[in-house]
Amino acid sequence: MRKVELKIVALANSEVQPNSFVVVLKEASGNRRLPVVIGAFEAQSIALALENIPTNRPMTHDLFKNTLSALGISLREVIISNLRFGVFFATLVCEQTDGKVFELDSRTSDAIALAVRFECPIFVQDFIMDEAGVTIDRPAASGPSSPPPRKKELSSYSDMELEALLEEALASEEYEQAARIRDEIRRREG
Repeated sequence: MRKVELKIVALANSEVQPNSFVVVLKEASGNRRLPVVIGAFEAQSIALALENIPTNRPMTHDLFKNTLSALGISLREVIISNLRFGVFFATLVCEQTDGKVFELDSRTSDAIALAVRFECPIFVQDFIMDEAGVTIDRPAASGPSSPPPRKKELSSYSDMELEALLEEALASEEYEQAARIRDEIRRREG
């Protein structure tokens, strides 16, 4: 399987799940985004590390990094390795000072928080990007120039209306809504 490198491009409140956040990962060499819903504590941890904000005492992810470093273990890379029933799974690829490489299972939010601290790359398996990624630059759908008014259920839209809604959601960086629309389009495609 091919790995796709990702970069963190946004961290925002989740519109769908209260007290949750969305970390948006972008292909390093492409136009797809991968929105991942994470908890508030993990979002805070990622934000603190991204912004280099010092804390009085080590946060949990700082403690884990410090422990690994004290044991002579570095984090080589993070891989978002699977997607089952809408849940992302991640793998920490670690290396000991003697060169031995081993892997640890991780929640994706924790893996991202550690990747930021270790300044290591984040990858995703390509099949996950194919399944859960959202493409930003899609060709414009033929039809009305303005998107239709929002209806309650996505299933009540025509295919053309869904394409227009998808473009609108992507343009306004509403990645969760774009993911829901993408899922409805794929459901119809069978």
